[in-house]
Amino acid sequence: MTTAGILGEFPKLSALVVGDICLDRWCTYDPAAADVSRETGIPRVGVVSVETTAGAIGTVANNLADLGAGKVAVLGAIGLDGHAVELKQALGRRNIDSSLLIESSLLRTFTYTKLLRKDSLQEDLPRIDFINTTNLPASIEDQLLAALHAAVPNFDLVLVVDQAETAQGGVVTAKLREALSDLARAHPGKLFWVDSRLRAEHFRDVLVKPNEGEAEQACQRLYGHTDLEALRRHIGSHPLIVTRGSAGAEVFEQSGSTLVPGRPIANPVDICGAGDSFSAGAALALAVTGSPTEAARIGNLAASITIMKKGTGTATPREVLAAESQQ
Repeated sequence: MTTAGILGEFPKLSALVVGDICLDRWCTYDPAAADVSRETGIPRVGVVSVETTAGAIGTVANNLADLGAGKVAVLGAIGLDGHAVELKQALGRRNIDSSLLIESSLLRTFTYTKLLRKDSLQEDLPRIDFINTTNLPASIEDQLLAALHAAVPNFDLVLVVDQAETAQGGVVTAKLREALSDLARAHPGKLFWVDSRLRAEHFRDVLVKPNEGEAEQACQRLYGHTDLEALRRHIGSHPLIVTRGSAGAEVFEQSGSTLVPGRPIANPVDICGAGDSFSAGAALALAVTGSPTEAARIGNLAASITIMKKGTGTATPREVLAAESQQ
């Protein structure tokens, strides 16, 4: 199947993205507006423009939408605050369904506020982050589990993004991982794709896509040494796809492993979000072709596009075709 043919099938697919979601606020400030406060004597940071985008699972959802997926929805938890309003607006601009988000006064909407200097557009001041420092309340976890069970039958593929770097994790809790395994076994025709920074080895019966470092760390926690084939067997019968940066992605299946080369980029602009772009492109391609190596090829192309964009960029079908022609 040609790349154009694969991309042409994306509008027929529906995708649910599950996990922690955040609001990215890109605030451009003008140093010339740094008047000193009369009350405190501290210079102000004068923000002159703001751009908002959805981050974490929102980045994957943005990539799915821009690659042409027919329907994209997000399932996570947010607060009842102004940042939640901005987040839903950002999702709406890409026609991403936010109706499955659990909203609660027990949380604040996870928000990154990034300060960019006007004359250089460089982030040169400390970020201001709005975070949650306690475990997910049980009542919200119950709502997430109920929403997940109700939503899965309505989607062709489910992508789970577990980016929380705390010991207890975020919304992708042990109960949610168990529910995903149950749902994957109950719906063998659906694709369940997982990307987890710190807990890859805790998922079962799903396809897991860590990067090289995450996969090695998962093996160290399990075995005390690196054995990626053993990690694949530990998770289940599905392929394990390990991204290796500019080298591409290695696909581990029951029949053996295959390295799918990446598209060489001499001077990437920003590698932030490359893994999310890979996941979006590869998961959609896998749902179309059933081939993990073809999926990795499309994922590599998508990632090669976004690393040439500032911030967490996305790739479009036209850009994917252009990238393929330049190989």
